[in-house]
Amino acid sequence: MVTHIVLFKLKDGSKESVERTAQVLRDMEGKIDELKAIEVGLDVIHSARSYDIALITRFDSLEALEAYQVHPVHKKVIEHINEVRESVIAVDFES
Repeated sequence: MVTHIVLFKLKDGSKESVERTAQVLRDMEGKIDELKAIEVGLDVIHSARSYDIALITRFDSLEALEAYQVHPVHKKVIEHINEVRESVIAVDFES
């Protein structure tokens, strides 16, 4: 199992903007065969070091993660993220 975690800090951290982007992420569910699990969380602390959104996804293998990265549905999500993000960080690990 491979877990892919991405944190997003948006240019506009308003509740509406954060929820709109979170919904774009949630909308991937059921549309990408390689994507076995998805969880989208919104920051509740809002500290100076906080990111706005956490995306946690799980895949059966590194090859499945690679296929997800180039899937047309994911590429549309990346287009949205590139427009709204201030910064993004990620970590991928096997378990």
